[in-house]
Amino acid sequence: MADQSAPSDKYTVAVNRGFTKTIAKKLGLPRPAILRRYAPDAPLTVGPVLVVSDDASAGDADALAKALLAWDVDVRRSAEGAGDVRWGGVVLVGTSAESPEAVSEAVLTLGSTLRRLAGNGRVVVVSRAPGAGDSPAVAATRAGFEGFTRSVGKELRAGATANGVQLTGGAAVDSTSALGTLRFFLSAKSAYVDGQVLPVGPSDTLEDVDWKQPLAGKVAVVTGAARGIGAAIARTLARDGAKVVVVDVPAAGESLAAVANEIKGTAVQLDVTAADAGTKILEATRHLGGIDILVHNAGILRDKLLANMKPAQWDAVIAVNLASQLRINEQLLTAGVEGLHIVSLASTSGIAGNKGQTNYAYSKSGVIGHTAATAPLVAQLGGTANAVAPGFIETEMTRSIPFATREVGRRIIPSLQQGGLPIDVAEAIAFLSSPVAHGVNGQVLRVCGQSMLGK
Repeated sequence: MADQSAPSDKYTVAVNRGFTKTIAKKLGLPRPAILRRYAPDAPLTVGPVLVVSDDASAGDADALAKALLAWDVDVRRSAEGAGDVRWGGVVLVGTSAESPEAVSEAVLTLGSTLRRLAGNGRVVVVSRAPGAGDSPAVAATRAGFEGFTRSVGKELRAGATANGVQLTGGAAVDSTSALGTLRFFLSAKSAYVDGQVLPVGPSDTLEDVDWKQPLAGKVAVVTGAARGIGAAIARTLARDGAKVVVVDVPAAGESLAAVANEIKGTAVQLDVTAADAGTKILEATRHLGGIDILVHNAGILRDKLLANMKPAQWDAVIAVNLASQLRINEQLLTAGVEGLHIVSLASTSGIAGNKGQTNYAYSKSGVIGHTAATAPLVAQLGGTANAVAPGFIETEMTRSIPFATREVGRRIIPSLQQGGLPIDVAEAIAFLSSPVAHGVNGQVLRVCGQSMLGK
């Protein structure tokens, strides 16, 4: 299978190797790190993991440390005597803190380790979401971790990231989904996910999780899969064990067939805007045993300032990017598909907006809206609905952006200073599609290096 993780940004490669690295250092040029991405036999982290907590959360911290030990991670509960160790990760646990003052020691302990955080290291903050019955002090304590996590992410360098696991609904710290989310954030699979706080609810306990092939036995459908991000999603789901049905328009048939052949999947030529697209997807998966995962990736751009927008430009984007997803979801729900994991492609444009993209931003913001509304409906059938919002991702589309504009876009990304790759989006989707993410529902996970730039 093709290598999806090789850096496509030549500048980043140049300033990290050979004489150009020396020149970049002398000139004080930006030196974005080469990000560590998933390899099957690589260790989970780049070094030992330190687990710290406030006094009240010590029990939960011990439970997480035990889970990390089971993953063959070198775990420490204290930095004392660590010497010159380079930390592969630091996990801050604040699940039981009840006042802002109570977290000070643990937070400052974390701070004291950051200069010893290895390149491509990870900081993960595990906390609880504010609840309706919380006192003002407890609500403030819990809410504070979100801003803290995002800020830490912007302070890190050398490819390191900071993210948060926010427990909701009384979820246990060592539940399958809490541990699965922690593992995702610690791993190289989250290379371009930074400053994100993901709410995680209660989940069933899964025994003997296959972390290398978590989708074994599952059937996945990926729309818009002939190239780019869609093809990367298909490859990644297949890598993780799924049988994959790739879908795209007849005009992309040749490329679609090539992707299907590469991953030993099934190609279906289908326009997702067709009135019966959902029914045809069901028919295409029936011989495989039904559908378990649906990834809504198909999307188009028709950029134009609103003052110059033609009806056809607006309508086409809404039809492909939004209305088709609503129609397909409705048909699958009406058919009573059980245990379905739906992941839809949103965009940071749908969160922050972009000049000349009113149609695209409307469609992607609409995806976020329907994801939240679909989540409780699919949950009744044992499934989930989530969205992934990519930022600046290196694709054929971004390569068409003028060089100077593209370079500025890469370097203003807070700590990573580079665009992401299609594999980064695919890894997030594979995680949200997996059984270990069953406690994540109705959420939007940004894959943007903590930047709002991009499509």
